[in-house]
Amino acid sequence: MVFDIIDKKLLEYLQTDSKQTNKELSNKLNLSVTAVYERIKKLEKAGFIDRYIALVNKEKVAKNFVVFCHIKLVKHSQEYVVSFENEVKKLSEVLECYHISGDYDYLLKVLVEDMAAFREFMVKKLTTINHIGSTQSMFVINEVKHSTIINF
Repeated sequence: MVFDIIDKKLLEYLQTDSKQTNKELSNKLNLSVTAVYERIKKLEKAGFIDRYIALVNKEKVAKNFVVFCHIKLVKHSQEYVVSFENEVKKLSEVLECYHISGDYDYLLKVLVEDMAAFREFMVKKLTTINHIGSTQSMFVINEVKHSTIINF
């Protein structure tokens, strides 16, 4: 598939608001509605568009206590890495998990209601995962920028 400037612009528009109609998009791109539809289908089929989601307001659902947790494993064996990753995927409070370089092995983005909920998460869920050597948590004071848009 050829990925051109129009596809890039289309993806930017969809990332900003995926509920825009093909008619609205066609007006912005100076294309026919059919051409926009066909481009979107090609982008989906080629894997450029992974899925469509709704972004929920954290405050409205009382889940606006954001914590970043550094995790260090006891050992870096394949068994420990795979085991930890499988267990952390099951934790609904963990929105994101990255295997990282540096002093720690993983960075987790955790979303809970408040400090008490975070403590419960730590004590009853996170620290029960085998092979964790140490953790360090950082609490978000203010969200300065949060974007889901990938620019081209």
